Amino acid sequence: MRIAIVGCGYVADYYVTTLTNHPELELVGVSDQDEGRADRFAKHHGLHRYRDYAELLADDRVGLVVNLTNPRAHFDVSTAALDAGKHVYTEKPLATEWPRAVALVGQAEAAGLVIASAPSTMLGEAAQTLWKLVREGAVGKVCLAYAELDEGLLHRENYRGWLSASGNAWPFRDEFEVGCTLEHAGYYLTWLAAMFGPAESVTSFASCQIPDKSPVPLDPPDTPDFTSGCIRFASGMVVRLTNSIVASHDHSMRIFGDEGVLRVANCWDMASPVYLSRWSKYSFRAQRYPTLARLVGLGERRQPLVRKADFHYKTVGSNRCDYARGVAELAASIREGRPCRLSPRFSLHVNEITLTLQDPEGMGSPRRLTTTFDPVSPMPWAVGA
Repeated sequence: MRIAIVGCGYVADYYVTTLTNHPELELVGVSDQDEGRADRFAKHHGLHRYRDYAELLADDRVGLVVNLTNPRAHFDVSTAALDAGKHVYTEKPLATEWPRAVALVGQAEAAGLVIASAPSTMLGEAAQTLWKLVREGAVGKVCLAYAELDEGLLHRENYRGWLSASGNAWPFRDEFEVGCTLEHAGYYLTWLAAMFGPAESVTSFASCQIPDKSPVPLDPPDTPDFTSGCIRFASGMVVRLTNSIVASHDHSMRIFGDEGVLRVANCWDMASPVYLSRWSKYSFRAQRYPTLARLVGLGERRQPLVRKADFHYKTVGSNRCDYARGVAELAASIREGRPCRLSPRFSLHVNEITLTLQDPEGMGSPRRLTTTFDPVSPMPWAVGA
């Protein structure tokens, strides 16, 4: 399928770099409202640059628009692409306002088009391995998970020196104004929704703990930099998910069952190690003395991934992630006439939970969720491995 990218900022380099993993996708050209940024990006990667977004949308060769603009522009850019008859893969979230997210999915469905949202790490080797272990009952009946998406004190980092491979700066102002929850919660919410199905309620808390984190005024000045929520899934599973740019870096998740614990180290790493520990009469001592436990053969054991994570991803500042895999999944679903694993309804459901975590007063907390989605299938290479 022929695709085009709108938004040539920091993350766009990650997508172009990982497109080499998916030769069935042909990148026709790129566009950005900032001509200098678009020029720099197009020249660095040797790509065609559209004069503007209207010219991109008028190109009949383009079947799918990859929306990599800043989150507050997602709605306008995506709705214009749908109006032009293009499928859309958008960076997270679908929209920063709930009525707009609902409207986008309704617009896509009415037009017979597909809109899907990042992140796509749920399609990665670590997530698929974790999911397979859950399906196989490796820890018995699962009932609880703790998921952490803490970044540490980002505002104390030298972020003004962070440049992408094409020379575009990390958009610190936008990151602080949009907030870590809208930016990051989807990394685990997509995994959890795929594994445990739709959620039925969210109870959340949000707060801005460091209001003066930027050298320039922020709008708004008090976007939550800490949120924590408890999510009850219709299947009975309960999850506590925390997001912050305050607490020290931790991207781990633990899934607790009545026979053991599964742990993944980092959801931003598609090949992250996955560990399994089973309850035994020595479990409690092994948890208290993990180093000693490993020496005597107790404690958690690293599990083999369902397949080798063999993909190209290396560029400046990138995580071990195939960013273009979500675009490829959307294109494959259209080509094969099957539901996309990141379907519009799935993306909308994740968006609803994310907004409830970010804005408990506006969305209502506890919130009885209004959206659902059809079951998601594991990747075919993770089923019988």
